[in-house]
Amino acid sequence: MLEGIANPGALTETEILSEPRCWKECLQVLEGNDEIGPFLDRSASFPEWLFIGCGSSYYVAQSAARSWTAITGLRAHAIPASELLFFPELILRDNAAVQPVLISRSGTTSEILKAAEYLHSAGIRTLAISCSPGQKLEDLATTTLCLAPADEASTVMTRSFTSMLIGLQFLAARRATKPKFAESLQRLADGSQAILEPMAGRIREFAEFHSFSDFVFLGQGPFYGLACEGALKVQEMSCSYSQSFHTLEFRHGPKSIVSPETLICFLLSEKGNSAERELLEEVKGLGGSTLAICNHADSKIRGSADLLIEIQLEIEEIARLAAFVLPCQLLGLYTGLKKGHDPDRPKNLSRVVVLND
Repeated sequence: MLEGIANPGALTETEILSEPRCWKECLQVLEGNDEIGPFLDRSASFPEWLFIGCGSSYYVAQSAARSWTAITGLRAHAIPASELLFFPELILRDNAAVQPVLISRSGTTSEILKAAEYLHSAGIRTLAISCSPGQKLEDLATTTLCLAPADEASTVMTRSFTSMLIGLQFLAARRATKPKFAESLQRLADGSQAILEPMAGRIREFAEFHSFSDFVFLGQGPFYGLACEGALKVQEMSCSYSQSFHTLEFRHGPKSIVSPETLICFLLSEKGNSAERELLEEVKGLGGSTLAICNHADSKIRGSADLLIEIQLEIEEIARLAAFVLPCQLLGLYTGLKKGHDPDRPKNLSRVVVLND
């Protein structure tokens, strides 16, 4: 136990373990939101969507943009808020043809507020998604989706990340008139509840038994934003060095760091499974330590993973994304505890980044 701190990490652990229940509550909030229909009607002519965030919210934006295209067929991309502030001419080529979505857990992050102010002054209608009601972002945005059940007391984003991602996927399903996809999100919540606590026990045991000097997270397509978030969780909660790459890009230079002391974490997709599995086998053959997260594993994946996490949810792949974040959050939490840190109070971090004007 850390000196002077009772139950370090207990708050973060509770919030992670609450996620499936929280997803169901957030879906109920969205189903009862009367503003979604009018908003989607107003934005129906927009061929392109722009998802904007900072830190973890930017990684929500990355996976949400990929999800949006997969579900709706519309173009979508993600940017950090600072890119819009410094290089708007590279982002907004045709103001009337893009629908921006502002993502912020607190609704008070300085760069998001500045981005919202810029878009408002340009006459561009915006959607905001947040977990904290009554904040300034709500005044600046045209429409706001508030997922209050996902708000957190801890510094590090966990259930807010997955809940906002699911919320935007739900919105995409409404935009594309795909009620079966929305039903899949409900099944995601139910199925994840059953696997979460056993998963937590296995990851805690793995983290307590091993000591890694570095971490790498790999993902392709909609999983890349999740890989970035996984690397950030380990950095924040354990003060460890971690990186993220598109999976097959790892061969192009970064592979030089493979060693038993570096844990290479694979978020394995179905679409790229064969190529990603070959890289997993290659890394294991080089003597690397490996964590594989997938929906179902074959014998080759089982033989190449030092720790295997199978999600085992029989829903479409895009609807499973949030479940792939859970092992990453738990790895960050239990690695931090192993190293003597308090994940509830990460070094040098505050819950919200607020800058002086």
